[in-house]
Amino acid sequence: MLTVRPGSRQVLRVAALVAAIAPLSFIATRLGRSTLLPSAPPQACVSQVSVRAPVEYAAAADRARQLACERLAQRIPGFQIAVAVDGRLVWSASFGYADLEHQAPVTAETRFRIGSVSKPLTADAVVQLVDAHRLDLDAPVQRYVPSFPDKGAPITTRLLAGHLAGIRHYRDDEFLLNRHFATVTEGLAIFKDDSLLSSPGTRFSYSTYGWNLISAVVEGAAGQDFLTYMQRHVFGPLRMAHTAADKGDSVIPGRTRFYQRDSISGEYRIAPAVDNSYKWAGGGFLSTAEDLVRFGSAHVAPGYLPAASLDLLFTSQRTRAGQETGYGVGWFLRVDGRGHRVAYHGGGSVGGTTAFLVDRDARIVFALTSNLTDAPLSRVQEIPQLFER
Repeated sequence: MLTVRPGSRQVLRVAALVAAIAPLSFIATRLGRSTLLPSAPPQACVSQVSVRAPVEYAAAADRARQLACERLAQRIPGFQIAVAVDGRLVWSASFGYADLEHQAPVTAETRFRIGSVSKPLTADAVVQLVDAHRLDLDAPVQRYVPSFPDKGAPITTRLLAGHLAGIRHYRDDEFLLNRHFATVTEGLAIFKDDSLLSSPGTRFSYSTYGWNLISAVVEGAAGQDFLTYMQRHVFGPLRMAHTAADKGDSVIPGRTRFYQRDSISGEYRIAPAVDNSYKWAGGGFLSTAEDLVRFGSAHVAPGYLPAASLDLLFTSQRTRAGQETGYGVGWFLRVDGRGHRVAYHGGGSVGGTTAFLVDRDARIVFALTSNLTDAPLSRVQEIPQLFER
């Protein structure tokens, strides 16, 4: 796997868990200095099933567990996998350790950093406010965030949500930032005075910072704190009891330890401490595979969201020249080789790699969360298709 600096042109290269279906984006980070820890015993595949598959999916679940044990268990300290079909959680299992030093196993309630999978979660706040006529996607962001500087050309929430606004991504060591910001607006100071990379609407350029600005837009449109809105209108209604902001200054029950692999010895290290308060919306949430599958299942058909909101999320945006970007509002999009419409996102964090996908036609939702930087999730790329009937 190619290791790249965050912010480079390779930022959209993916730990391709579902490479046969779609690439999943991630961000590679550099190793820090920390204590070496032993890997799990070579012969072990420590696992537990929290949702046992019904008979019609038993063979698929057995094969999925076999793949996870053979291809991931010796390469990742701990991870979870969950699968839902037609809105029903049909299999969920946990593997390895949330804390290697104390040999504490991962459970279904262990919380992992989900990185950029935070963007699809935040996207629901956007479309909800649009549906409530409180947010105009095509209005300049200054309507909702008056303190954001004028860039000489209109920047809208629609453009931000599709990575078309020209806002830059991480630079230098910003991905490893360990500085606390009291509010989402305060966190905009990192990039708000920088020049745009391109004229808004002309070029797709992946940007977590663009989504940080969206969190300030949500606050302005909703008239309440971003994290409060997310809890009341997204996590709460969907019963995502184990999804929350990754607050480094708080004790969060079930939060895993975070690891990275030493490039020389191959042993695991504790990942460097970071403070994600500058990027809740774009990459700062904790969650579980089951919570993510519950979230994804709410998007396979109208109900939780109206059909118009789902269309907004899952319709590719276009550049001014008319070129499709393959990204809607918070989701990568494509049609796979079987003609299925697939919405997906990957997440790379300091000490975490996540894969998340919704096959809108097979109505399969898949999530894999892990506690390792740049985890090799592509080794189990076929698991979602095992559950197709």
